[in-house]
Amino acid sequence: MTTTLNPYLNFRGAAREALAFYQEVFGGDVSTMTYADMGGMGLPEEHSAWVMHGQLTTGDGLTLMGADVPPSHQEQIIEVAQIALSGGPEDEELLRTRFARLCEGGQMHVPLEKAPWGDWFGMCADRYGQHWMINIAGEVA
Repeated sequence: MTTTLNPYLNFRGAAREALAFYQEVFGGDVSTMTYADMGGMGLPEEHSAWVMHGQLTTGDGLTLMGADVPPSHQEQIIEVAQIALSGGPEDEELLRTRFARLCEGGQMHVPLEKAPWGDWFGMCADRYGQHWMINIAGEVA
């Protein structure tokens, strides 16, 4: 039995824009459902077009989900969640490209460089405040 973990990201009104950006980075297809699609859910009209649930599904198995958290629920947001992407040497070019794209307009925390444990590792916060860790495994001995 295989278990798949899918990140679920929270936003404050930027979920649609963020999911479009992640689609540019990772490829795949995005689907969204707004609060208005679900009858408004008791939210003020200015939040009815916010994303209640969004999902990016890629051809290489990544499912990234996200939503805009209404102001009445924002205390439930975990401020510093980290998303980790990892792969082996065969994924190096792809992961380097994705890391560079995720850093655009964001903040580099740790440049993608050789780590003491032998892998390549980097950390950044993207332009939407999401924190990413990328690990490219070194060659197997």
